[in-house]
Amino acid sequence: MPAPDRSSGDLLADRRYAWAEAAFAGGDAEAAADLAGQVLERVPGYGPAWLLLGRARAAVPTLRREAAQAFRAALALDPEDSLGARLHLAELGETEEEAISPAYVRALFDGYAGRFERHLVEGLGYCGPALIRSALEQLRGPDVVFSRVLDLGCGTGLMARALQGIAGSLTGIDLSPRMLAEARRTGLYARLDEGDLRDVLQSEPPASADLAVAADVFIYLRMIGPVVAGVARVLVPGGLFAFTVQAHPGERGVVLGADGRYAHGVATLREAAEAAGLAVALLEPAEIRRQNGSGVPGWLVVLAR
Repeated sequence: MPAPDRSSGDLLADRRYAWAEAAFAGGDAEAAADLAGQVLERVPGYGPAWLLLGRARAAVPTLRREAAQAFRAALALDPEDSLGARLHLAELGETEEEAISPAYVRALFDGYAGRFERHLVEGLGYCGPALIRSALEQLRGPDVVFSRVLDLGCGTGLMARALQGIAGSLTGIDLSPRMLAEARRTGLYARLDEGDLRDVLQSEPPASADLAVAADVFIYLRMIGPVVAGVARVLVPGGLFAFTVQAHPGERGVVLGADGRYAHGVATLREAAEAAGLAVALLEPAEIRRQNGSGVPGWLVVLAR
């Protein structure tokens, strides 16, 4: 959960909020719920306290029903959902909407940018960009060069580094300004755009890219069809779209996992490609990263225009 970026405006409430967070982190959910309730008695419009109250209640079996009320209160105060209340409602089975909002992703990665690469690569053994490059060379040969490349959800520029030598003019797209600031420091991008990749894709000229890549981006999107269709529109004939996704055991559909990420069925991926008029050039199982000591199952996918 992104850390609150503002005070409640009440010093005593802020102290109790900090105590509530500490209690929750220490495994005492009932104490955390009590303290968060005390915060809200003083400052009923403080969204982070409603979210923490919901998380604490959700951890206590007898309070789970009341948890949804707290998450809805947080969402009412924060309609763009930068705090991620909708994600918690989805975990409770209380909403069918897209659980992960762009505002939540922006807040999450703005707070994560400085330690993103160290945590992802060193801590989780993340290898998505390397797998994508290997797949591209497998399909087009080691001497391939893609003149115009779109890096969707570019983050700090890990994908750009992996594509060095085979990417010409590189455009990065990301929701998080702080992640884009890190990407800018690499000096590898000709252009960086801040925004929802679905919106940015709509503004790109048709047939303007030879390659689009999206490494571990679709774990934050329930419906990938619109993005795949948007990429198909901007690819030149013969262009490629390479990406990774998290997998679940079923063939179809999308599952929101306990890790707060979406996993997509392999048949759903094929259907999205077919609907966009793209052919499957490569689709194979891959472990993109590790979590809790185990490989996270996923798919490495390359689609062709």
